[in-house]
Amino acid sequence: MTALRSRIPLSLALTALLAASPVMATENWVTTWMASPQPTWGNELPLPTRIPQALADSTIHQTVRISSGGSRIRVVVSNEYGRQPLVIGAARVALIEGTDHIRAGSGHSLTFSDQEQVSVAAGETRISDPIDLAVPALSELAISLYLPQHTPLTTFHWDGKQTAFITPGKQVNAQRLEGREQVEARLFLSDILVDAPPDTHALVVLGDSITDGNGSTLDSNRRWTDFLAQRLITQKLAILNAGISGARLLEDGMGVSALARFERDVLVKPGVKTVVLMLGINDISWPGSSFEPDRLVPPKEKLIAGYRQLIDQAHRNNIRIIGTTLMPVEGALDGTIVKNYHSPEKEQLRQAINHWIRTSHAFDAVIDFDLLTRDPEHPTRLLPLIDSGDHLHPGDVGNKAMAESADLKMLF
Repeated sequence: MTALRSRIPLSLALTALLAASPVMATENWVTTWMASPQPTWGNELPLPTRIPQALADSTIHQTVRISSGGSRIRVVVSNEYGRQPLVIGAARVALIEGTDHIRAGSGHSLTFSDQEQVSVAAGETRISDPIDLAVPALSELAISLYLPQHTPLTTFHWDGKQTAFITPGKQVNAQRLEGREQVEARLFLSDILVDAPPDTHALVVLGDSITDGNGSTLDSNRRWTDFLAQRLITQKLAILNAGISGARLLEDGMGVSALARFERDVLVKPGVKTVVLMLGINDISWPGSSFEPDRLVPPKEKLIAGYRQLIDQAHRNNIRIIGTTLMPVEGALDGTIVKNYHSPEKEQLRQAINHWIRTSHAFDAVIDFDLLTRDPEHPTRLLPLIDSGDHLHPGDVGNKAMAESADLKMLF
């Protein structure tokens, strides 16, 4: 696999970029949306990337739904896993009206240090200048990026659960979201920030494909974090989805491990006060499966040590950390190209980890998703009403139930 580690301390990059900008006394920049960057891969993983290898003289139109609103916005692009500079020839942000149209008069050109064209060095991140565009909570935005040069697609977010459109030429001012080619990944787009009302904070969910929304309906914003954001629409709290399909706590996979990305995806995100940690099932289930057929399942003590590392980091940064139990996975991915995801040995380890999460009091609080989602008549399987059909990921009903089960007072 492509080397996963970033070439510069990206955890410091966003902080430095914000610090370098003129700051007004009343500003309160908070991350309101994110998509954790991943490196692309070749044949070393059983799942295809589902994106072109490169683009040239093309415009990418991407849609996002933010959580908390604000009076101004900024857009962050990432070339974290690039091997050459990423040249963006032009970029625009606008509000979406209906399903695929740009709201008249809402389009704004993005600039970077007052320049419409920006070159983002390999391994780096760039944040746009502030845009005077008021965005209510749960607004949908269109971000268009024009790539004038041959650009390998090396930094992306695999499971975007949102259709992005690719069209030839410089089309950042298009009034409708359409294109010759469609993908479901995020390309180079990593964060949206808002200048939020005072005392607005953020909550990050650091998770895997269950958090990323695998199993939910495409283009519908029905991840469990989306439903949680709807519950909290009247609160001064942004909900950030830091899920990566295939993510693990200890080891790199379809992205770097939680231990490696905790600083980038949690600690330095502006406004973060709480993190929900929903990881571990891929650490248990990948070994011996089609992902890692020759690897052994890790011991319980190693997983617990990983959890404790992240708990310590969160507490040192005055961030509340909430753990979640691991949901049932018996029968997961049966009939797919991924074999041996579940076994009795893995089930025993899942149960042991859940017991520790529930009883250790290591986390500030616990959300018991295992208890919520398991079938009472077959507790090692998902409840059919929750199941998307692959016996691993919740469907829309399951995601909504997860969000509604969260005690809002506990989150704060």
